[in-house]
Amino acid sequence: MSAPLNSLTQRNTPHVLALFRVVVGLLFACHGASSLFGILGGAMGTGHTVPTGTWPGWYAAVIQLAGGILVLLGLGTRAAALVSSGSMAYAYFSMHQPNALWPIQNGGEAAALFCWAFLLIVFTGPGSWALDRLFFGGAQREQAPAVERAPSTV
Repeated sequence: MSAPLNSLTQRNTPHVLALFRVVVGLLFACHGASSLFGILGGAMGTGHTVPTGTWPGWYAAVIQLAGGILVLLGLGTRAAALVSSGSMAYAYFSMHQPNALWPIQNGGEAAALFCWAFLLIVFTGPGSWALDRLFFGGAQREQAPAVERAPSTV
């Protein structure tokens, strides 16, 4: 990788991570809002809501809405992302995987992608634009992941 490109990617990594976190959080919150309130097509595109207190649908929708909003805002990001990732792993293995092996066959692509996206957020942190930074200041500052450079042969 050339030096200018390497410098550009290192400098912008926290901003790109923040943008990724915001988009994933927004999309996840939309899933929860649609299931709980019937907006944006409702639960599973039916226009209906999930009945209050039903297992696991209603609880999953609450996790989706609350976890999505927290991740979107960058507030308690790692904890919210960990719970959200776990809920999507549960959804995939309990609801989708018994129907077929591959996500494309069992309709579990969204659950699998959300699970891995949230797990990535757990390990990378919220990026540069997070409310955690306002409340915790410099203690929560994240550094861009170190990029290992290959030794120069020139």
